[in-house]
Amino acid sequence: MSRIALLLFFAFQFSLSTFAQQGLDVNGVRDLTLDSLDRANQVRPVSGSSRRGNHPVLFLVGNSTMRNGTLGNGNNGQWGWGYFCHEWFDADRVTVENHALGGTSPRTFYRQLWPAVLKGIQPGDFVVLELGHNDNGPVDEGRARSSIKPALGHDSLLVTIKETGRQEVVYTFGGYIRRFVSEIREKGATPILLTLTPRNAYTDEARTVIDRKLTTFTPWIRALADELHTPLIDLNDLSATKLEKFGTWKADYHFFGDKIHSSAFGARMNAASFAEGLEQCTDPQVFALQQALRQDKLHPASLKTSAGSDADASKKKKSKRPTVFLTGDSTVKNNDSDEDGMWGWGAVAYEVFDSTRCTVVNAAKAGRSTRTFLEEGRWDAVYHSIEPGDYVLIQFGHNDIGPIDSQKERGTIASAADTCHVYKLQSNGQFRVIYSFGWYLKKFIGDVRERGGIPVLVSLTPRNEWPHGKIERRNDSYGRWYRQVVEETGVEFIDLHNLSADRLDKMGKEKAAAMFNHDHTHSSLAGARHTARCIAQGIKKNKSPLRRLLK
Repeated sequence: MSRIALLLFFAFQFSLSTFAQQGLDVNGVRDLTLDSLDRANQVRPVSGSSRRGNHPVLFLVGNSTMRNGTLGNGNNGQWGWGYFCHEWFDADRVTVENHALGGTSPRTFYRQLWPAVLKGIQPGDFVVLELGHNDNGPVDEGRARSSIKPALGHDSLLVTIKETGRQEVVYTFGGYIRRFVSEIREKGATPILLTLTPRNAYTDEARTVIDRKLTTFTPWIRALADELHTPLIDLNDLSATKLEKFGTWKADYHFFGDKIHSSAFGARMNAASFAEGLEQCTDPQVFALQQALRQDKLHPASLKTSAGSDADASKKKKSKRPTVFLTGDSTVKNNDSDEDGMWGWGAVAYEVFDSTRCTVVNAAKAGRSTRTFLEEGRWDAVYHSIEPGDYVLIQFGHNDIGPIDSQKERGTIASAADTCHVYKLQSNGQFRVIYSFGWYLKKFIGDVRERGGIPVLVSLTPRNEWPHGKIERRNDSYGRWYRQVVEETGVEFIDLHNLSADRLDKMGKEKAAAMFNHDHTHSSLAGARHTARCIAQGIKKNKSPLRRLLK
């Protein structure tokens, strides 16, 4: 981790510890006081309000791993998975309501929030219970959110809260879960128990095995599921298994600020794990909910099967041809139709790549930066399509410059360091963590390798600008950041920027103008062909394994 990233991390940790010492949550609000609950109830839905006709509602009950902080809006860089859960369900069959609140335990949720949630539950609904992270601390003072021991017992204890003098009957962890389940069933709905989201903690120094035993709640929840005959989804194991496959660099960015709370990446991962666990569940009680799952989210279609005859799956299986994925912006994919219009070099890729030896899939999109290519799901489509032995050419930069939180909102932090910042977007007022240009490149590179593919980093094309009689070069900015990423990752690098610039310099300004169309960035058809030849030149210069796929 870079020095800047470390400073940001420790500053955030300091702010968290300061809030904790003051009894505040990460938004600076006291958990579970009337102030906190009033603010939370302004953003949490009215129970059952999302219902469409006679369709069921999926109610989510949990803590900060499901809805982070009081507001749950990501203004601290942390997200709960409940915010994204609806993406895995067909809203015409079931609606999802996130009733979780950061800082709650089974005890505090049951006493303070559950009565309002229960009112909206109807026959045929489903209620997910993921509680336990905050079942700790004193029973009768401070946050007073712990249950009593033994965890699975049927005992109760009358306590007096020291600060207020209020009396409360406190049950065991199992006692609270039994009450939730009983009251859900009395409403004619189906309870679903979940084990807790995993922490970013390992059993070995090499950080290869996530520690699933940091909490004793998993065996307790399993025992309760058996006792109460409820469906069980082992969210802990499903997400931990993914984190182990990711490796430590990727696993780390699925958390934010500490080892428990999720970034948007981690929250989406946990939401996906819940949906996958639901799909795999054999308990007939969840059959109706399984029918509402979106199969396109659970099983994304491969780009290879939608790229035309050249990407026909049966042909590829028979010939075992590798796929070469192209990712990038308008310099890779543009209108690519009018001979006098604007072209990306990916449209003429088969002029240098041999179609009998490989399949080229041009996944690039005009106007995209590394950030927006990821945010729009375009990178995920590539990621899920990669098979071992495939190549992915990664070429970005033109659109990473510019405003981050205003105008087109596609800029990235101008650096190769592992750094990030929470920005509030002017377009919609939402909060988002934005990373550096180099960070996004490193993510793409790591993702390709995780899938067994071979990443190839390609520098951006030069612009038709001629300071001092030579075409402009960005070797002090993007060129430098590309090389820093190459040094850190060992990825193969085609320096298209300088290969192309060298050729254009030899042409001279007047002849080189024919390589561009409309402005100083976009290519003509001739310019696209020029760029494709530079790509081939770079592959040969590198003595790359890609050489065997060239004409």
